[in-house]
Formats: sequence, C-alpha cells, structure tokens
Amino acid sequence: MVTPLVLVHGGGFDSRCWDLLLPELGTDTVAVDLPGRGRRPAPLESVTYADCAHAIAEDIDTAGFDRVVLVGHSLGGCSLPPAMKLLGDRVQHVVFVAATVPEHGTSVMRDVQPAVRQDVERPHTGQRTTMDPAQAKAYFGNDLDDEQFAWCVERLVPEAPGLPAEPADLSGLHSSVPRTWIRATKDAIVPPEAQSRFAARIGNCQVIDLDAGHMCMISQPAALARILHSIAAT
Repeated sequence: MVTPLVLVHGGGFDSRCWDLLLPELGTDTVAVDLPGRGRRPAPLESVTYADCAHAIAEDIDTAGFDRVVLVGHSLGGCSLPPAMKLLGDRVQHVVFVAATVPEHGTSVMRDVQPAVRQDVERPHTGQRTTMDPAQAKAYFGNDLDDEQFAWCVERLVPEAPGLPAEPADLSGLHSSVPRTWIRATKDAIVPPEAQSRFAARIGNCQVIDLDAGHMCMISQPAALARILHSIAAT
C-alpha cells in the first residue's frame, strides 16, 4: 500500500509550485495552500506556523486520509513539526525538501545567508508584492531553463511577513516518526552545507542527494517523484 502524500510549499509560493510533480506521483496526493495563498485566503500579516499546521490538518481531513507522508519544501519545513504534533500517529513519515529548519525557539533569519536576510528584511510599503524576478533568478533559477524559470515566476506570490521571523517550534519532532531529508546539491538559497546542518537538527534521518537547485520540483520532477514514491511505498 502506498501512503498518501501531503505537499507543503515554501515561502513565496502556493500549491501550484507542485503542478509539474503531481502527474509523476503514483499515489493519492494533496498539495496544500498555506493561509493567505491560493484557495485559502487570509490576512498575510497575521499568519503563524500554527495556522499553517491547522491548514495542513484541515486538507488532510477533507481528503479523508488516515495515514500520510508529510513533505515540506524550503520554509514549509518549519510548518512540519507543528503539523506532526497536531496529527500524531497519522503521520507515517516526514520529508524535508531543501528546507530550512532553525534551532528550536529561533527563527530562520538566524541561519540564512546575509544577502538573503537583507532581501527578506527590506522594508515594504503599501501592498505586499512578489519577489523581484532578478532575486528569484539568483535564488531559484540557477538550474532552470528559460521556460522553466518563466513558469516558476508565474507562480510567485506574496509571502506572510511574520513567518521568517517567528521562532520555530520543533517539539513535534520528539517522536519516532521516520524522517528523510532531500538535499538539493545545486541549491543557491539553501546551500547543501546548510541543509546538512538543518538535517542534523531534525534527528536521526536519512539524507538523499538530488542533483538539482532549490526548485527541484520544477527542474527535476520525475527524479523527485521517484524518491517520494519510494518513501510512500515503504
């Protein structure tokens, strides 16, 4: 039996970032829109990781899944531990894809590269906007061809400003749930060495290297799907 997959997007995106991956997966799958994105409207300024965890649980309940594999990409990795706590033994495996996982009680801003921190902390006026395409190219597009990058940019959305600065709650990782880290070896925004540090924080887990940049679900959907399917079928 193959366990359903629950896909949690990262910062600056919504569930559409998984659209190229979905046809490659051979199991029931839900791609979550975190609050303030896509099908789940909410005031972005007030969104917390607890809100994200409840959105994940809500989509799982709506789908009628009794057992799931949680998959979090990038900043979505910070939503997985509170979701694990909320869902309990319904979580059969948890997968972090090129994710950011700060130490318990600290924010991701402590660990990101200085240039990235400067971009995230730059003051915003008026309506929040999506990431500048030049920044997106540097962070997300280093292994995407022109068509793939255009597809990626079309799916950028404004991010909830409080999440990068919110202290992470990793207490949900105090369980025996198996965990896997998929390390994108060409990642420009979360370098492989940083991913290795983050993987160590989530406890005993297997690390699988994927020859791809940060948006590996766009550049390498078939390869990522094979890894996720093998986990879900275990």
